[in-house]
Amino acid sequence: MGGAIFAPIAYFLLASIPLTAIGISAVMLGFTSLALANARPFISPEASELILKTGMENTAALLEELGLRNKAIYLPSSLRGGRPQALIPLKDTTIDLARIRAKIPGRLIVRYGDNPEDMAIAVTTPGSLSFDKLEVNLGPTPAEMESAMIYVLTGLLDLASSVTVNVVGNRVSVEVNGARFHYEDVWYYQCLGSPIASIAATIVCEALDKPVCIADENFERGKSRIVLEALP
Repeated sequence: MGGAIFAPIAYFLLASIPLTAIGISAVMLGFTSLALANARPFISPEASELILKTGMENTAALLEELGLRNKAIYLPSSLRGGRPQALIPLKDTTIDLARIRAKIPGRLIVRYGDNPEDMAIAVTTPGSLSFDKLEVNLGPTPAEMESAMIYVLTGLLDLASSVTVNVVGNRVSVEVNGARFHYEDVWYYQCLGSPIASIAATIVCEALDKPVCIADENFERGKSRIVLEALP
């Protein structure tokens, strides 16, 4: 504001080009500061990371209490009543997806089939919450999935510097550079993968409208490599 007033005074009254330039520079700095302030997320990346870790610890405590180490199946919102979630079977068995006949009820402990052993817990993951804030078109092509992951991981949450997606058959390979979270051999990650893998799995299952599992995840030379498998 001061620069906008000072610049015309310096030019018309003082006839000083250097002072006019200073006034114009002040105006430019003011607009730049305003733009940067508006571009900052409502919740800072640090606060997002704190909330993310809190949710992970609570879910990890639940998994440990139940003794579950089974791999999670990420389900699209079409099977979970509007929000994607992860399904972890209560028994040490592979979920037969053919038994999932209809939308699974929105509860913690759910029955996904007709057999007595077809029981699982349905948990909200970092990817589930991130999907609510997705503002880009999500489609089944590698470019569309990559664009969505870049928006969430680099723009929204500031958890990575770049993302590359490749698709071969029913497998989706995701390479994340500069990842702030990488895979660790802990209980939570054994079931649900790292937060970055969870977000990637959620985006892919929604893009393909198919259940997805994390087939492999590793961290090497500053890169997280995630292999997701789309299930029939």
